[in-house]
Amino acid sequence: MNPCGDEFRGSGSEDIEEATPMTTNLEFGGTHVVRPKGKHQATLVWLHGMGDKGLSWSQLFETLPLPNIKWICPTAPTRPVALLGGFPCTSWFDVEDMSQSAPDDLEGLDASAAHIANLLSSEPSDIKLGIGGFNVGAAISLYSMICQVLGRYRNGNPYPIYLSVVVGLSGWLPCSSSLKTWMEESQEAQQRAASLPILLCHGSADEVVAHDHGEKAVETLTSLGFQNITFRSYDGLGHYTIPEETEEVCKWLTTVLELEGTPSDS
Repeated sequence: MNPCGDEFRGSGSEDIEEATPMTTNLEFGGTHVVRPKGKHQATLVWLHGMGDKGLSWSQLFETLPLPNIKWICPTAPTRPVALLGGFPCTSWFDVEDMSQSAPDDLEGLDASAAHIANLLSSEPSDIKLGIGGFNVGAAISLYSMICQVLGRYRNGNPYPIYLSVVVGLSGWLPCSSSLKTWMEESQEAQQRAASLPILLCHGSADEVVAHDHGEKAVETLTSLGFQNITFRSYDGLGHYTIPEETEEVCKWLTTVLELEGTPSDS
């Protein structure tokens, strides 16, 4: 049985880009882009969970009533994952445990965060940018958010983009034990943290990433000065998405990003 099976999948077109080499000699997979059907007002990179691919989520975004968003759905490198006993699997970084108390693969986190930022770097200057994800994709979304707030990756390179929104479904907060120290390194970090809108959603019956880890992420971020956090909990929901959750994401993004355009007739 494949350890990277459906328990890590979300629900989830084409426009496949070439793989991008990593500093660790791993390669990112194909990227799938869902073009806006109306006026282009925002671009979001969406990051799949462990064992999944960008294609599955792009298929979901084709159906959502968000005509003003361009979705970029990359695929993580296939790498040995410690959680799976070293079994190779698509993952944004090496994971020993799906919790915020686990050791952090800073090299892998930085490499994926840089790849994600690069996907957004060529968007027009008047387009709002965001990052979201499911499972390990939610974790790397929150790590990318941390890099923006601090203004740099942990390897010292500057973080090049400005995020307007961050979304995490069924995930956890990486590097939580180091965040207080990191935040104290930057005088502007708390100001950036206070204004960044964040939506976190989690199922109460999640058997892969415990609901408690979602709550702890909110507690930790709040204690560090993140003031614009929305947390939604879903009774009985396991490690997957449901229409109620995707509707919440759509409503939140529409409000926070002030989406006003309508689908084009073309």
